[in-house]
Amino acid sequence: QARLVESGGGLVQAGGSLRLSCAASGLTFSVYHMGWFRQAPGKDREFVAGISQIGATTSYGDSVKGRFTISRENAKNTAHLQMNSLRPEDTAVYYCAASSGSMDLSNAYDYWGQGTQVTVSS
Repeated sequence: QARLVESGGGLVQAGGSLRLSCAASGLTFSVYHMGWFRQAPGKDREFVAGISQIGATTSYGDSVKGRFTISRENAKNTAHLQMNSLRPEDTAVYYCAASSGSMDLSNAYDYWGQGTQVTVSS
């Protein structure tokens, strides 16, 4: 049974950094695109970043370009999201997900984690 577990969330001041990790099990990690999404209270789920199966291609939402970096370690079945220059508007629950189809579309993702809270104080 596929399982994705996020870690690394927390409370940080504006301008600070956090690194999220996503540990995958029960699936052949290297055949899936991996993505990060976020959802703030009262808002729709938003695409944050995606990375292709071997990491050759990445994609970012406009609001995080230049500040966030997605990466993956296939040998460890792990994906990461490095978040720098954090802003209060980055506050949300962050989810990792695995897709056998498109990298950018949330409805293409097959498996989702439970999420980790990121709170950025001003």
